[in-house]
Amino acid sequence: MAGHSKWKNIQHRKGRQDAKRSKDFTRAAKEIIIAAKNGGDPEYNPRLRSAIAFAKEVNLPKDKIDSAIRKGTGEEAGGDLAEIMYEGYGPGGVAVLVEVATDNRNRTVAEVRHIFSKNGGAMGELGCVAWMFDSKGVFTFTKAKYTEDALMEVGLEAGAEDIVDDGEAFEVQCAPTDFEALREAFAAAGMVAEESRLGRVPQNTVPVDVEAAKKLLRLVDALEDNDDVQNVYANFDLPDDVLAEME
Repeated sequence: MAGHSKWKNIQHRKGRQDAKRSKDFTRAAKEIIIAAKNGGDPEYNPRLRSAIAFAKEVNLPKDKIDSAIRKGTGEEAGGDLAEIMYEGYGPGGVAVLVEVATDNRNRTVAEVRHIFSKNGGAMGELGCVAWMFDSKGVFTFTKAKYTEDALMEVGLEAGAEDIVDDGEAFEVQCAPTDFEALREAFAAAGMVAEESRLGRVPQNTVPVDVEAAKKLLRLVDALEDNDDVQNVYANFDLPDDVLAEME
């Protein structure tokens, strides 16, 4: 997830917020549908509880949340979604993971493969890069609102493993099993994350130059714009001098 907040900062300056809001709605609804396949009661389904919390963060209306739960449990049509992970390489050999939720595998794999090839990358075999990433819970807090010490004071007692300085934000990382406890601890302390979700974090990152960064950001943007793509993870980092030149 390194570089992820920096991607967001660039996207914000590019005026992509309206498009992102629409994408967040779609992504949140699909995550609820998939999570609800294992039970429609969030009290007994941690993934559904997390999915609903994310949906509320992005202001998905309650009726759409309820509808997504019914689709996932089969009470309403539209819940036939498969969850798939695609792996590949971006420009410069950067590792890329793409999580999708689709009702048409053939369509989606063809579209994702086309996006990779069109933007200087290539899809790889199953397992080619997934080993480079760890599953983590990630909470993003803006530096304008919270200090690292304040986040550490609350986070460490509730299971936080690391706090990463990511430009204009801090990312608090934890094991997936500690995600709910950490969310509750931040809520009890009155700390509101800009985003909180389960995701993938690269074990190591690769710094890239301006030209490679531009190509990689185009690849990431194109993947994230696809309706079936839920999340994109990559192991490149944008050094401060590269970020400044791009802005």
